[in-house]
Amino acid sequence: MAHSTTRAVELPALREIPVSELHSKQPPVLRIKTDEDVELWKRTRGYQDYGLFLRRLAESVVGYELPYSDPEPDKNVAAVIGMLDQLDRWIDEIPPLPTPQRFGNLAFRTWGKRIETECDDLLKSLLPNDLHPSIPCISPYLLTSFGSFVRMDYGTGHETSFALFLLCLALLRFITPEPRVERQVVLNLFVRYLRLCYRLQDVYKLEPAGSHGVWGLDDYFFLSYVFGSAQLRDQTGIPVNAILRPPLPPTNLYFVSIMRILEVKSGPFHEHSSQLYSIATGVQYWSKVHSGLFKMYEAEVLGKRVVVQHIPLGGLLEWDVPQSQPTFSAASAGPVTTTIPPMAPTAAPWATAAPYGASVPTSTPMPGIPAMPTVSFTTGLPHLPHRLGSHNGHGHGGHVGGPIAPARAPLGPTASSALRPGVGANHPKPSTMPPPPPPTSAVVAGRRDAWTEGSEEKGRSESDSS
Repeated sequence: MAHSTTRAVELPALREIPVSELHSKQPPVLRIKTDEDVELWKRTRGYQDYGLFLRRLAESVVGYELPYSDPEPDKNVAAVIGMLDQLDRWIDEIPPLPTPQRFGNLAFRTWGKRIETECDDLLKSLLPNDLHPSIPCISPYLLTSFGSFVRMDYGTGHETSFALFLLCLALLRFITPEPRVERQVVLNLFVRYLRLCYRLQDVYKLEPAGSHGVWGLDDYFFLSYVFGSAQLRDQTGIPVNAILRPPLPPTNLYFVSIMRILEVKSGPFHEHSSQLYSIATGVQYWSKVHSGLFKMYEAEVLGKRVVVQHIPLGGLLEWDVPQSQPTFSAASAGPVTTTIPPMAPTAAPWATAAPYGASVPTSTPMPGIPAMPTVSFTTGLPHLPHRLGSHNGHGHGGHVGGPIAPARAPLGPTASSALRPGVGANHPKPSTMPPPPPPTSAVVAGRRDAWTEGSEEKGRSESDSS
């Protein structure tokens, strides 16, 4: 795949936070407890820093393939990779317990206890002496990057914690936010993190944290699809529906993630991964996939309290919410009611008719709280160029073919099937993943006869009663 040497879109520079300013900032703690807190978080400087950081990472890898090797590797990126290598070796030193457990081997808690004990020492070895005062602001994100040691699960919130850990290193300028280094962060460092998480999930049988089942994008990850679709965004040789023809070459993070699903799940792809199947069959251009995934990540991960309530905020990720927000008082609240207003599900971004690059609202105003402007990752950023076709809706970013039709409802088990029989080298996967066959004429005729018989029986009973 040919790659460009310059950014297609010029993004704002990521700000720098001197260590000397940390003493005046509130330490990171768990701050999100209600849906209102989620909306407040979206108005903070830390949230905007994170959105810009992800945009810069994605833009840096457009047109680049895996495996990637920079002729001048960044020493600090290599140092973080070395730390992940050390955590990987701990898995060898802490093998899983032989007791029969379907999900969550108790040895994972031992591995987690070790990283909790040695986290500060790991960061002291990683960072130069002048950045050591920042360790209390960084360690909470590293500790929550590999799963819950209590519930023994892993999900997109833990993946987000690791991305926030990398953001902290960039705000301190331990990692330089420039395209060449950011490219190494995604194609070398983040790939190493994925491999470590794959091994933790396989060895310790970690359960998906808050999985949406077949209606979610992936049981464990999301950012790998965002970065992978960025790699494929501007090329035209690989269609979006190429994922339906495995095996896929590991040349981008999107394909790597799809092959990971096929390793741990059995059954037809359209049943256990309906969202990915809908994207493959209903979206024509990778640019639309990429922009839609960004919006979906903001709505379904960063916009969900059950996901982000476990992420500590403060310190480098400032919790600078306006102090003029009204506070809820039990004395002025009036009678308590148990009626809960219905919550509308968040539609997939590519299934809407919103213009390319437009913000998708993620929530409604809370009772008793005035409506607040929701800040999107795309706010204030230039639109990506339409490199294919025209700008009249039929080109690179146009809505081709209308909205995506809903995927077929699941017919079988939907949980991750890493432990199910029939998965592995001795049971090869089919080379294609066709959609389910339509009902046969015999089945249709049988249904029609049954309906007719039921109608006749109902008529007889009515005539008898009269």
